Amino acid sequence: MSASASTEDRISRPHTAELRPDEFLRSLYQCHGSALLQFAARRLGGDWHRAEDALQEVAIRAWHHAGELDPTADSVRPWLFTVLRNLVIDGHRARQARPPEAGDPELAHLPVSDGVDHLLTSQVLIEAMRDLRPPQREVLLHVHYLGRSVNQTARVLGVPPGTVKSRTHYAARALRAALHSRGLHAGGQDRAAG
Repeated sequence: MSASASTEDRISRPHTAELRPDEFLRSLYQCHGSALLQFAARRLGGDWHRAEDALQEVAIRAWHHAGELDPTADSVRPWLFTVLRNLVIDGHRARQARPPEAGDPELAHLPVSDGVDHLLTSQVLIEAMRDLRPPQREVLLHVHYLGRSVNQTARVLGVPPGTVKSRTHYAARALRAALHSRGLHAGGQDRAAG
């Protein structure tokens, strides 16, 4: 296939040129997000946080070319994977170019958290979330974990914004009660530590 033919495949269709940015990005993530994220995680040695960051950068770059790209077309994948691969390579080169950091020898002897407290708190939070009704759990995940606004969450869930606000309020109250019954304050502090 010639270079001009592959460019023609990426040219926007009449319906994609009219997509709003959130629709463009939603379509891109829905059609290609999983494959891109897995590819990035493999290239980054299993570092899912950096892989998610790289995927977000690819999505932003694709959005800048929204007039040329059809986010639902399979023919856009080579472009997306090339951008992702280049981002990973550039990130690796930037880390290699940095001089090694020299630390303060006194800081080397300070105790470091082993993450057990965080792990236990996370486990308690997961158990407390199970106490919530499914609609409450779902709205908390969208608003707090995915960082969506009330209006975005309402559109995704297909409910009015007032319902999202109400569910969020009652879910937060129920979650506080569930955490309190497990010995955690709303701020995540253990009673014995406070």
